[in-house]
Amino acid sequence: MSILNDLVAGIGRLLYPERCPVCGGEMRPGDHVVCTRCRYEVPLTGFCDKSYNPLWERLSAHLPIEQASAFLYFLPGSGWRGLIHRFKYFEAWRLARDMGVWYGHCLRESSLYASVDRIVAVPLHWRKRLARGYNQAEYLADGIARSLEVPVERRCLRRIRNNPSQTHRRREERWDNVEGIFTVKHPERLKGRHLLLVDDVLTTGATLLSCAEAILRAVPDCRLSIAVLAVPEHEFGLDR
Repeated sequence: MSILNDLVAGIGRLLYPERCPVCGGEMRPGDHVVCTRCRYEVPLTGFCDKSYNPLWERLSAHLPIEQASAFLYFLPGSGWRGLIHRFKYFEAWRLARDMGVWYGHCLRESSLYASVDRIVAVPLHWRKRLARGYNQAEYLADGIARSLEVPVERRCLRRIRNNPSQTHRRREERWDNVEGIFTVKHPERLKGRHLLLVDDVLTTGATLLSCAEAILRAVPDCRLSIAVLAVPEHEFGLDR
């Protein structure tokens, strides 16, 4: 039966080859998430094993953040931008989870995140989640949790206001747009924990900091670190 299954799978790959979500090229046997060429060319930030990096400097200027990391640079017009848009807007939630697993392996190799014992995803408002059908940050968190072997806290953080999208707002407007939009439920579950707060893309950091502030206000004795999948290179790529 396994031989027959392998034969059917092989024919399926010939007729409908899997395509790399970054470059669109054919995925070869053994390729995972992206093709081999794109894996070698991924625009990594290198933040995973650096305590003092541009992302940490920005966030820790506002709140007591233990560690902060971004996996890759968000490059306008690149295939990596397309990959992020696929799982953010086009229902490719498995891709978000697989990227989380990849990212989580990098975090696990770094000693900086060894004490993380709970993972929390930045939530969507229920209306936006209902319209989209899923929260991509949760799938990223699931993937990271799988690699770090720690649980995800799913019901402790809520988005209580369906604020307009940040995408087309000026920098100064973004802070006003996210003020007081998160609340913490069951803070006792987070008490004394080292939390890893996960989101997909960070630009100004306004949404993420609003979320982090709500957590630290409700659970002042927890420790908080940040993991985002991507940051814009023009703001954070100082070493490239």
